[in-house]
Amino acid sequence: MTPKEKKLNPQRKRIDEIDKKLLDLLSERREIVHEVIDKKIQNQLPIFAPKREDEKTKKFREMAADHDLDPNWAEDFLRMIMASSRSSQSSKEFPRATEEPKHILVVGAKGGMGSLYSRIIKQTGHELYTIDKHNWHELEEMAPKLDLAIVTVPINVTVDVIERIAPKLKSDTILADFTSNKTEPIEAMKEAHDGPVLGLHPMHGPGVDNLSKQLMVFCPVRDQDASEWVVKQSKLWGMRVVEADAEKHDHVMHMVQGLRHFVALTHGSFMKTYDLKPQDILDYSSPIYRAELMMTGRIFAQSAELYADIVFANEERRELLLNFIEHNDKLARMVKNDDKEGFVKEFESVTDFFGKFASQALEESGYLINRLADRFA
Repeated sequence: MTPKEKKLNPQRKRIDEIDKKLLDLLSERREIVHEVIDKKIQNQLPIFAPKREDEKTKKFREMAADHDLDPNWAEDFLRMIMASSRSSQSSKEFPRATEEPKHILVVGAKGGMGSLYSRIIKQTGHELYTIDKHNWHELEEMAPKLDLAIVTVPINVTVDVIERIAPKLKSDTILADFTSNKTEPIEAMKEAHDGPVLGLHPMHGPGVDNLSKQLMVFCPVRDQDASEWVVKQSKLWGMRVVEADAEKHDHVMHMVQGLRHFVALTHGSFMKTYDLKPQDILDYSSPIYRAELMMTGRIFAQSAELYADIVFANEERRELLLNFIEHNDKLARMVKNDDKEGFVKEFESVTDFFGKFASQALEESGYLINRLADRFA
């Protein structure tokens, strides 16, 4: 250490002492959070309380300004603390939506989503039953006990599994599915089962630490009152819950999932063809391209069969992808013809289409890029 650096020692020592006090306070806060968890479980209150968090965030920003601190930084700090609190809650028991435990079957419990929800169902105090390839023979014994059966298997076998399980269920058992397309599975469930039917689509992957603030889309089909507790249970897990029409859901999913994953394949495939290795690109990339490359790369850390099922889910989705390719061919002609004027015209047309969302996207993506640069630069 140089003599000039030694002059900083008193201040650095004081900073270290303050940092330790911060950790001591955070540890104390965690203990209080555990007390909150117990009371939430006792009183059937949800893990995520958006109104409480919004009010707290607003007040915290005001206090930060009073202390001459950046409110945006203070909000980031608070949100990390609150996220940690929700994570702590999600690692323990969950509040239950019903007075008595429900008997719930997860078909495909060894898969990613099946495994995740099986764990959460058990943590909630419900009675869990599981079916996978090896134990279909146990269904006869399980079926009379079941209040809810959730089918969470690959898209290409979902209808077959529904048709296999439905005849064994009681007339008052809720039959539900987790498939990312809803129209076809829902029709299959309606046809195969006379009782309550509910379409579900958890809008997250199996790698999430907890369900807090994740999105659950539900499509009521038959006897909505009977399945109301399932929706309530999702809210108690801390999820955001949105009701959707099955056909509208699928139309949006063609873009959100089918097209997005196909574009990721074209991006990755082009890099491979031209031997553009990710690490070589990262060495020269801006934070925004790093973020884009991360979104592409994460797909290739997962199952090819899963994404093939999503991309080729049905004829309508495949037709959309073909239209996308045809549209790109038209845009490619601008490049071939060196048509800069046509490019600008199309760019401005899309700008008008995006409207106010473009400014919102610029602001929100800027936030993400800055956080990414802080963490990984």
